[in-house]
Amino acid sequence: MSELPPIIKEKPPEGTRRILLTISYDGTNYAGWQLQENAVAVQQRLEEALQKLTGECTRVTGASRTDAGVHALGQRVHFDTVSRIPADKYPFALNTCLPPDIRVLEGKEVSGDFHARFDAKGKRYTYRIHNAPHASAIYRNVTAHVPQKLDIERMRQALPHLLGTHDFAAFQASGGTAKTTIRTLYEATLEQNGDELTLVVRGNAFLYNMVRIIAGTLTDIGMGRKQPDAFRRALETLDRLELGITAPACGLELTRVYYADEWQDFCACESK
Repeated sequence: MSELPPIIKEKPPEGTRRILLTISYDGTNYAGWQLQENAVAVQQRLEEALQKLTGECTRVTGASRTDAGVHALGQRVHFDTVSRIPADKYPFALNTCLPPDIRVLEGKEVSGDFHARFDAKGKRYTYRIHNAPHASAIYRNVTAHVPQKLDIERMRQALPHLLGTHDFAAFQASGGTAKTTIRTLYEATLEQNGDELTLVVRGNAFLYNMVRIIAGTLTDIGMGRKQPDAFRRALETLDRLELGITAPACGLELTRVYYADEWQDFCACESK
């Protein structure tokens, strides 16, 4: 695994506890995870619920800054509190204060030097495409609609080029602020179930819009607009023009964030 730059983390003040939450949300109605000045974000709703519950003005820190319209099944966030509410009771208490499109799934107490973002060892993302002549009335908010028939085998031929440690500079949208564009991908698979295509990618870290660029390029490959070696050429040239469109946000889901023990378990399974 490639090493990212070291991070300086601050411990919470004496007498406080650090709580780690796992949350899921439908990002359709939000301007992303991170607080916005003129729009409602998931972070805002969670902080409002925490203030209502504990009486504290609490800042939460997320593992991933998902964009507007992006969903999460396993976002992880931490916050500090003097409240004595047991960590495992936070999901039950917070869910009574949150809108129905945000749910806390798990709560546990962690050490004061734990950081939801900087201690993450890996992430898994899922991208879903509804490949049918007409968009889905039911799943329209969680899939990207592609009406043209896609060549699935052609798309699958492209995926092995992504695996391993590479400079993914071509896979970063403008506005990205990563200090390094070196990333390691351990999994890139595409499954079909009727009209739904499911892309799963797992790696140590991801660049801004990286998964959406992968999904958009795969779509172009499936339509015949790009060749199956597009990923290989982009990794060699570092040229964004070798890749396809940036796929819509609605199809993307942050599925899981891994920390040390969880990541070791995954790596052990992969090595068998």
